[in-house]
Amino acid sequence: MKILVPVKRVVDFNVKVRVKSDETGVDIAGVKMSMNPFDEIAVEEAVRLKEKGIATEIVVVSIGADAVVETIRTALAVGADRGIHIALDSDIQSLHAAKLLKAIVDEEKPDLIITGKQAIDDDANQTGQMLAALLGWGQGTFASKVEITDGFVLVTREVDGGLATVKLKLPAVVTTDLRLNEPRYATLPNIMKARAKPIAKKLASEMGVDLTPRVALIKVEEPPKRKGGAKVKSVAELVDKLKNEAKVL
Repeated sequence: MKILVPVKRVVDFNVKVRVKSDETGVDIAGVKMSMNPFDEIAVEEAVRLKEKGIATEIVVVSIGADAVVETIRTALAVGADRGIHIALDSDIQSLHAAKLLKAIVDEEKPDLIITGKQAIDDDANQTGQMLAALLGWGQGTFASKVEITDGFVLVTREVDGGLATVKLKLPAVVTTDLRLNEPRYATLPNIMKARAKPIAKKLASEMGVDLTPRVALIKVEEPPKRKGGAKVKSVAELVDKLKNEAKVL
């Protein structure tokens, strides 16, 4: 079984995001970047399937400027076999990403695609679903458990009422949620070995995909600052404040 894992390079989740002074986007100059946390979970799940003898090859693909090669190397150090870099210097939108990934899928013909449910930079939560639609494959989103059996994948996913399990015929697309697993750290020997693993480079402009923007970014603003809380000495005082000040009772 071949597994394809798309990964994205984003601002590290520990970094306090700053908005540019002209409100045209987020300032990433000199900011620490890392692999999208949900994609880390996807890579880990693929590696675990390989360790179980279910998967035979893991291919990692990332879209962006040359800096995304570092993100691909991180996945290779964790256990992926090879990488594909789709070179694109402009910002990537969800539909563009899905169409570029479809072109890779048409070439690689993987049996399973595992990717994060969303990227923490735009929080769009669209690419996995769009890719499944373009391919005509079944999809299991927000996976908290993944099982492969007899040409099918069982995906346990969190829903409002608890848990639901969907059974998908392979090939299929699975998007990962936080509780699926805990990603491992890459060891130094594996980081060194990852340098020798192959990364193919493809130009997005030569993949036959229309990259005309479909969504216009009007303005980026920081959320309003929250007011500080207050301590109360009794339940009666709390009820009084909720009733007369907050007016929620």
